[in-house]
Amino acid sequence: MRLLLILCGLCSRLLVTKCSRKNVLFLVSDDMRPQIGAYEGQYFPSSIHPPMFTPNLDALASKSLLLKRAYVQQALCSPSRTSLLTGRRPDTTHVTDLVHYFRRVGGNFTTIPEYFKMNGYESVGMGKIFHPGYLASDNDDPISWTMPYFHGTRNFESKANSWKAISDDLLKNKPLIDKQIADHALSTLQKLAPAAKSGQKPFFVAVGFHKPHLPFVFPESFLQHYPISEIRLPNNEYAPINMPKAAWFDYTGLRSYHDISALNATGAINSTLPRDVVLDLRRAYYSALSWTDSLVGLVVNELSKLGLENDTIVSFFGDHGWQLGEHSEWCKQTNFELATHAPMMVHIPGLTDKGIVTEQLTEFVDLFPTLAEAAGLDLLPLCPDHSASIGLCREGMSLIPLVQNPNATWKNASFSQYPRVINGTSIMGYTIRTDRYRYTEWVKFIGAPTYKPQWNVSFGVELYDHQKDPDENFNGAFDPSYVQTVKQLSYLLHVGWRIALPSSEKS
Repeated sequence: MRLLLILCGLCSRLLVTKCSRKNVLFLVSDDMRPQIGAYEGQYFPSSIHPPMFTPNLDALASKSLLLKRAYVQQALCSPSRTSLLTGRRPDTTHVTDLVHYFRRVGGNFTTIPEYFKMNGYESVGMGKIFHPGYLASDNDDPISWTMPYFHGTRNFESKANSWKAISDDLLKNKPLIDKQIADHALSTLQKLAPAAKSGQKPFFVAVGFHKPHLPFVFPESFLQHYPISEIRLPNNEYAPINMPKAAWFDYTGLRSYHDISALNATGAINSTLPRDVVLDLRRAYYSALSWTDSLVGLVVNELSKLGLENDTIVSFFGDHGWQLGEHSEWCKQTNFELATHAPMMVHIPGLTDKGIVTEQLTEFVDLFPTLAEAAGLDLLPLCPDHSASIGLCREGMSLIPLVQNPNATWKNASFSQYPRVINGTSIMGYTIRTDRYRYTEWVKFIGAPTYKPQWNVSFGVELYDHQKDPDENFNGAFDPSYVQTVKQLSYLLHVGWRIALPSSEKS
């Protein structure tokens, strides 16, 4: 109700059907940490970086609700996307890897595009929205879409090189996959525009870009934004002091590329890649990120050309963060800040046009109820403790109160997790991120059919004090000065995400 009154003037809930429904442009980037210009400041993900060239994302951020402290529920593609797209956490979806499909192992949950489809929207998907393939998503969750899905063809990508800058001339006749996706998005918007503008059929168009995911392949011209002389090594090239082994990931994804495997990289704790390789990889990642930024600009600008800018909600997020040699760590697959912190922004015409920045702790499960409310659809109920048989509910909070007041009373923590197998034992690292601390317990995990942690069987504990140690270089879990802090955070972690909700959500 609160947003419908704003979006539709003074119309009542009974008159909502006469208020024009907003379209939705749903933009996704793969492996993008919040290293864009709009995130400069206290919550920028790395203490050493070059100026980022992201004019299009910065422009979108300037007219959006910009979430400076948004956290994913798991730093891996399929679990993160599944969680966001269903509005439920990995312990509910039961998806913590790349080979399980939530409808088979969690429940027949309604997804964001499916919900808009159910409400009369043309629901169109392209690129990487769900994790692709039969095992992870039954080939892009067909029930979510009203039109055939578009993938594109990979060009110039192979396991030979972890990164490659392609001559712009070569790309004229053989475009990279993300350019194909952007072009398909343009033609799709053009096709859907007449019915959307007339009010006959609103659209939900989801566009998933693959970069800056490995391999970092991009047009050569983007290197100009990052002269090699401006690229710097991370200032914390060693694992956190007193870090438990369970916290570490041996970055097998990067090591699977032939140019990296030729270096005999082991992925062992505190093993480092050669200096020039680290610099080249960081430069290539930045260039691939800027390439994605340019494609986001193409698609968003098409809304203006079609006269749809004032009638279309635009959301953008990266599915999780990424480590670029900090702690000598690479890829995602950890519970560190750099892996779980990701960009997210939502433009709601008429409400966020002047830009709203919030530093409240938010989570990716918050996007589903936000888009539903922003579009004037029925509000989603909060999920009960056991919701496997409930098709539609949420485990996050609508962000609309932060549109109205970016300092509104809000949840006081976010929650992430990551699985490991140690000596044949399945474990789960559960993390709670508060305003000041990141606290993690690595514990034994019992899978199907119970899916429960055994809190009393520990494989390690971590505590990082972001007030004193923003780069997470010292694990203070066993520091005597943090005894009470650890006790309090452990309690909150065990009770779970519901305890972090404001009282208005619990009632």
